[in-house]
Amino acid sequence: MNILILALIFVVGYLFIQSFAAKISVENLKTLKKLFLFHILFGIYFCFFVQGDAIGYWKQAKLMSYTDFIYSLTQDQGTYFIFALNYYPSNVLDLSYFTGTMLYSLIGFIGLAYFYVMAVELIPNDPKYKEYYLFPLLFFLPNLHFWSCGVGKDTLLFFCIAIFIYGLIQPIKRMPMIVLGLALSYFIRPHITLFMLLGFGIAYFSGRNISLVQRVLFFGVMIAIAIAIVPKVLEFAKIEEASLDSFDKFSQEKGALLSRSHTGSSVDISSYPFPLKVFTFLYRPFFFDINGIPALLASFENLLLLILSFSVLKNKPLQTFKSAPFVIQGMVYFLIIGTLAFSQTLGNLGIIIRMRNMFLPGLIIYIFWHFSYRQSLESEA
Repeated sequence: MNILILALIFVVGYLFIQSFAAKISVENLKTLKKLFLFHILFGIYFCFFVQGDAIGYWKQAKLMSYTDFIYSLTQDQGTYFIFALNYYPSNVLDLSYFTGTMLYSLIGFIGLAYFYVMAVELIPNDPKYKEYYLFPLLFFLPNLHFWSCGVGKDTLLFFCIAIFIYGLIQPIKRMPMIVLGLALSYFIRPHITLFMLLGFGIAYFSGRNISLVQRVLFFGVMIAIAIAIVPKVLEFAKIEEASLDSFDKFSQEKGALLSRSHTGSSVDISSYPFPLKVFTFLYRPFFFDINGIPALLASFENLLLLILSFSVLKNKPLQTFKSAPFVIQGMVYFLIIGTLAFSQTLGNLGIIIRMRNMFLPGLIIYIFWHFSYRQSLESEA
């Protein structure tokens, strides 16, 4: 069974790439195939050399009874919901952890491919920084693959965010993708669902070239859903009430918990000023945080993102943002909301990278848009 499923994973991956043949060029199809192999290699590395809580998600599901499965599926969010999702492949089909990792790697790649196709469709010119082409180079950033190939929440959320955003480009035609992205993310991390609703609701309401009726209707639906799930988000985060004092208390307690030495690569963020907390979330680990090869690679990656972000910020970023399609604006709002929320609570570099990976595609695509847009203005001048 394991060999059959592994073969199917590669067949499905290839067929999925070919499904975009009418939308993107042959060269982009070849790049997607390279990204698929690149992603699978990260999955293999993750399976044998990282594991972490991913192997627990798989092995625990293998030990579950049918009663445990029903309870986890209907009563719990987060970790137990992942156990329930893994129950059939791990327990019923008795697939190995390696096969499970490859299955999740395929899911993560599907999300990555949707982000790639969005970049192709939304970015009119090949973006360049100085003389270097940024596309598709930034899609090969290691952490973009590393945290979207393992068994667990991070890979599934990466997929959810991708299909939700891709669905919004043609919302009527792709409504099932929007619903699936929201529903699945709600059962994994409901606060991420809330961030998506708020970010893209604001972007659609403030977007240009959209009728007022459409904007009000879409924004109203998004905000209504967001308000409806707030109690569940508070319950999931174990915040007693939606007040400023409660959120401040939660941030302090969570930050202290995740800054303790037993959490691994810890960073004491409790005394950091707000700008430094934001920097920590977006651009660390940096070279002064290196404690191994993964941190070294992440430092080079973050240096590149920092250089590109600085270049964006010093060259009329608001003008570029206002001219962007509403989907790209939504990605930026989603990034801002996530950064404001997580930068106040996360003090472990490993957790920071994992959480940031959900927002990284939005940052990358906005960087693409910025340089492409500025190049267009320069060529017209």
